[in-house]
Amino acid sequence: MATGRGEFFRSFMEGLDRIPAQPVAVTRQKNGGGGRPGADGRFAGPDRGQAGGRRTRRRPGAPQSPVRGTEPSCSGQAAGFPQIKSSSKENWLERLPSEILIKILSYLDAASLFCVSHVSKLLHRLANDDVMWQKLYTPEFGSQKWKPKTAADAAVKEDAAGDQSAGRWKKMYFRAMAGQDMNKWRKELKDISPYTGLPRQTEWVLRSLNVSWELTLCDHLGRESTLEHSRVFFFESSVIVRWSGGYVQYHHIRSIQLYGVRKEPLKSPKARKPHWRSLILKLDTKTQRHRVIGKDGLIKMLLLQPGVIVGIWRGQNRVAFIMVSLHFHKLVEKSLLGSPACPYSEPVDPPPVDDSDADLGLRGYTLHFVLHNTGTEIMSGHFRQLSCRTVQFQRGLVELRVINRTNLSQHRSLSGSIKLPWKFQDLEGAVENCCFMTLTLLDEFQKPFWCVSAPIYITMTKTSLSFDYKGDHFLMQYGNPDGEVRMKLVWLKEQKQFFLISLTVYVAVVKVNQRFSRAY
Repeated sequence: MATGRGEFFRSFMEGLDRIPAQPVAVTRQKNGGGGRPGADGRFAGPDRGQAGGRRTRRRPGAPQSPVRGTEPSCSGQAAGFPQIKSSSKENWLERLPSEILIKILSYLDAASLFCVSHVSKLLHRLANDDVMWQKLYTPEFGSQKWKPKTAADAAVKEDAAGDQSAGRWKKMYFRAMAGQDMNKWRKELKDISPYTGLPRQTEWVLRSLNVSWELTLCDHLGRESTLEHSRVFFFESSVIVRWSGGYVQYHHIRSIQLYGVRKEPLKSPKARKPHWRSLILKLDTKTQRHRVIGKDGLIKMLLLQPGVIVGIWRGQNRVAFIMVSLHFHKLVEKSLLGSPACPYSEPVDPPPVDDSDADLGLRGYTLHFVLHNTGTEIMSGHFRQLSCRTVQFQRGLVELRVINRTNLSQHRSLSGSIKLPWKFQDLEGAVENCCFMTLTLLDEFQKPFWCVSAPIYITMTKTSLSFDYKGDHFLMQYGNPDGEVRMKLVWLKEQKQFFLISLTVYVAVVKVNQRFSRAY
């Protein structure tokens, strides 16, 4: 029904555009002459020149005037050409009475009506008519008894009921529509895993909602190209998304924007409509300097913070692929509830404050830590009861020692080598010494406090980090405004594997103070 209304409106607009232009009438003299009287007092007829009754021959190649009996203009325009107003420049739609336009708009569904409101000021005013939106709202939500479950929901309901301004029914319609759609998948996200502190069904919800991720690459001229993901890799607490670069030159890219997109099934009538895009990440490649984190015989990998890997063909500067790792924390909301210009803003839910607890925010942390690539987990660990003392504050960071270098019982080996496989069409390979890190830090109330999933790479140190092992020593480091991660590893030649001998997590004191209302 909604599609039929949209087709009717589209056909109506096309019909108006096909109306031919009205011909311009030329006023002729009563005596049948087409021009002014000549020197002898006679009028110049249709086949006579200005000087008398003789015919004026046209020079070969000279343009012929379509209207006779007109004088050349003194302006720069062509002589004798009347000003004909093209039908394509005339807005025939706005010449219709408002009653007819409202009648036409009443056949549209909510999505089409919302799009039409951005065409012109007149359509914006008519498409926001409260009577039309009330007729759309009442059949879908008027008979439903909605009972608020929280104080926030009750406040929204009271605001909608007390709002008597223009556009009230339009706001109520979209609020009800958004709430109805979100309730379907929010119920599935209430089942929290005690191991990771994240919803168990995040992957299932993303797949059932047909959520995908798109990249928009913008060059220095403002031209945009959109890439759809070619492959996704789901893990327990993150997902790796990969896009094929095609023929894009890296030095032409001005900015990279990551969007979450919910696509309707092809058989659905909503599949024709443009998909809603929710901005997740935006970075400027000109101001954000890249770092080479590894390469093989074909590919050179560049790292752009806060965590975008760009694979470049060696010697060509052409993009082969782009990879991003997304943490599961609020990923469904980030992929659906943001806008094309503004990312989703996570609501602040502070824990209960206990003024009698002097060490609130410094103890009781739980860490779920994973090192992985696109296919396998290199290392996974779960650590409880992490704490810090105020004397351990360094550079404005709270230090949480997860694996102590001096405690040999805590050291653990990594399964397999640290490498990141890649694939482009029929070509594939692996870049050594880099992978992905997924970190989930829970506070003492088992709520996510710091969640990050990003690329990480190893660098060799010149000095020995531990005298308990013989072999080459390496560092793996990551940092952003919320905190830092520092790992120390040893390569055991006989076992041909890495050994993790130290893992330390640093959290920004500012982040702790904001979360727990402290003043450390």
